[in-house]
Amino acid sequence: MSSLQKEQYIELAVGAETCAIRIEEIHEIIKMLSITDIPFSRNEVKGVVNLRGKVVCVMSLRNLLGMADEPYTRNTRIIVVNYREEFVGLIVDKVNKVTTYGEIHPPTGGHSRGRDAVFHGVGQRDDQLVGILKLEEILGG
Repeated sequence: MSSLQKEQYIELAVGAETCAIRIEEIHEIIKMLSITDIPFSRNEVKGVVNLRGKVVCVMSLRNLLGMADEPYTRNTRIIVVNYREEFVGLIVDKVNKVTTYGEIHPPTGGHSRGRDAVFHGVGQRDDQLVGILKLEEILGG
């Protein structure tokens, strides 16, 4: 059993995709807040929020994964992650649950760049496959 299989994950939805983030990478999950725009920022940067006195940059996980924006709903959440000693907010369509995976497969496809590069691996539970996001690749790109 690999160390990844013992870990807990937060499973989330972005459009029709289900992904997961390692729970240890997450600082907190908050409801959608009013976001202050940053002029001339990249499309995926939606702005900043004030989180108990800390200014946190908020990005759209949809845009980071190459998807178009959708209107926010009452299920929309900001997942605040720890990234390079900073907090970064990722807007997701929905947070599903905390989970573990019985099996974790390496990402497939053989291309070093592209969609597979954003995943640590693919978690499998029953017959559902869930991509485990690699924050370093998504946010560092």
